[in-house]
Amino acid sequence: MPPPSVTGLSHLSLSVTDRDKSVQWYGDILGFTPFHVQDDDRWLETICILPDGLTVLGLVQHRDATGPFDHRRTGLDHLAFAVPDRAALDRWYTRLTDLGVTCSPVAETPFGPVLCFRDPDDIQLELFAIEPAAPPADRLTDPPG
Repeated sequence: MPPPSVTGLSHLSLSVTDRDKSVQWYGDILGFTPFHVQDDDRWLETICILPDGLTVLGLVQHRDATGPFDHRRTGLDHLAFAVPDRAALDRWYTRLTDLGVTCSPVAETPFGPVLCFRDPDDIQLELFAIEPAAPPADRLTDPPG
């Protein structure tokens, strides 16, 4: 029996070392706006949203967190945001460099062009222009198991 349908990604929450600094950075750089704050004895959390109303990002500072982010640990490796096309990536490159954000040049991949940079906690972020055609079957891998 197939699983019930999943209609998309609801939201993503990132663990950060300084919630307020991250809220400011994600707002200034990517345009996220805070819309809900929830602090308690375990964490400080701000839920942010992009102007499209569809992209929701939680920024959570755990009060008992230890150590910096490390993509080599089990969990998040990176986060990629979709952009419409290569021209948008070129505009993003200009914006990021104008704001002093260190970023890669736009790079071509088998699935479309990508621009990489990092947030204040060194979490890799990508802006990705996925090509409209589905990837050829020979580029896909079988799922584990």
